[in-house]
Amino acid sequence: MLNAIHHVALIASDYERSKRFYSETLGLPIIREVWREARRSWKCDLQVGSSQIELFSFPEAPPRPSWPEACGLRHLAFEVDRLDPIIQRLDDAGVTVEPVRIDEHTGRRFTFFADPDGLPLELYER
Repeated sequence: MLNAIHHVALIASDYERSKRFYSETLGLPIIREVWREARRSWKCDLQVGSSQIELFSFPEAPPRPSWPEACGLRHLAFEVDRLDPIIQRLDDAGVTVEPVRIDEHTGRRFTFFADPDGLPLELYER
């Protein structure tokens, strides 16, 4: 039986920029950061509730299309207590946030924005 999502792994085109985005702009605590010499790659584990984001740097990683939507992972969604303070924090950091929408099935508010590599991210109000 599957209990929970342990982590989601992301590869950044600019590791330091993405690490700042996830840790400072989004406010995710860094659990650990390690340099993996054999792969010439950084790995940063960030806490998201009881789950984690593993942020990697790999030299010369090819871009992955996000637009138009391609098969595979569509987006990463974060549950939040209230959208408005997070949207304000993103606006203050210069991050473009789409207009808030209402989930027609649950009545919950949600919105989308993108990380520095264009990965679609969602905020979903509890």
